[in-house]
Amino acid sequence: MSLPATLPVSRVPDPHQAPPLNWGILAPGGIATAFARSLRTFTRQRLVAVGSRSAERAAAFAAEFDVPRAYGSYEALLADPSVQIVYVASPHSEHFKQASMAIEAGKHVLLEKAFTRNAGEAWQLAHAAQAAGVTLMEAMWTRFLPHTDVVRQLLADGALGELETLIADHGQALGPDKAPRLHDPALAGGALLDLGIYPISYAVFALGLPGRVQAVGTLTPTGVDSQVSILMDGFARHPRAQALLSTTLAAKTPTTATISGTAARVELEDSFYMPGPVRLVDPDGDQVVRPERDYLAHQGLCHEAAHFAQLVADDRRESPLLPVAQSVAIIEILDGIREQLGVRYPGE
Repeated sequence: MSLPATLPVSRVPDPHQAPPLNWGILAPGGIATAFARSLRTFTRQRLVAVGSRSAERAAAFAAEFDVPRAYGSYEALLADPSVQIVYVASPHSEHFKQASMAIEAGKHVLLEKAFTRNAGEAWQLAHAAQAAGVTLMEAMWTRFLPHTDVVRQLLADGALGELETLIADHGQALGPDKAPRLHDPALAGGALLDLGIYPISYAVFALGLPGRVQAVGTLTPTGVDSQVSILMDGFARHPRAQALLSTTLAAKTPTTATISGTAARVELEDSFYMPGPVRLVDPDGDQVVRPERDYLAHQGLCHEAAHFAQLVADDRRESPLLPVAQSVAIIEILDGIREQLGVRYPGE
């Protein structure tokens, strides 16, 4: 099999094409700031309200992004009848409670990753959204980026041949002084749910759900996972394939991803989960590259927002690119890894 002259063209629509809907942002922290900036710059979506536990923080966020209404509580935001979609941007330790509140209020919910702390919470959210007739999606933004669609087409077309090995990592130097939340068991800290979710979700994207997951790791002095190495195999669609994944809070790793098959491999450079180039390489080292970056870093958050707005406008309850059941299954994988490492959160 010879390499194509060029790589596939992304089929991801221009985010400006998505019908404009009314958004409320719950928990205006760092990722919410990046999301709002991308939304305002690259889409026609309307930010109409922001809610925080701090009225001052909500007011400052509203002033920065010209949001008409700022609320000093999440309940007040969810009571706003003009809000159609709520983007839950809080840390994952709060996702279940806050997404449940939004669903109960009849709002469609775009929920930051990781979906929830554990699979029990994830299943409850899935059932609640179904019962309420609202759309629910995990904000795993990598799934919706243009360069991911290029990889999606290469996989669907069989350009890599029979898939053999996927390697992906995500490590950042996030010590307790820099990121105390990630070292706190009460806040579902650790590398897995914050960083490891990216390579794990990417493996599921490329290979499907694994039949077996084995993990080893080390814990922080507070008892959450500091470093984890993961082997997955037993993929139904790709029986020969193995995924080798790693994550750590203790060091900045290459944060790259490769998908290797018998005919060629795909290479994604640091940071593989952000907008970036795609390289297709054959066994002789010949390659074809899609070099352009459609967006810089978190500018690409506009795509998950546009995709979600289109789902809501079309009265669809979940995304074909990331179904709710798959988000739940990924949390089940994380639960299994934590069990192997001996990591439990308070109250579990």
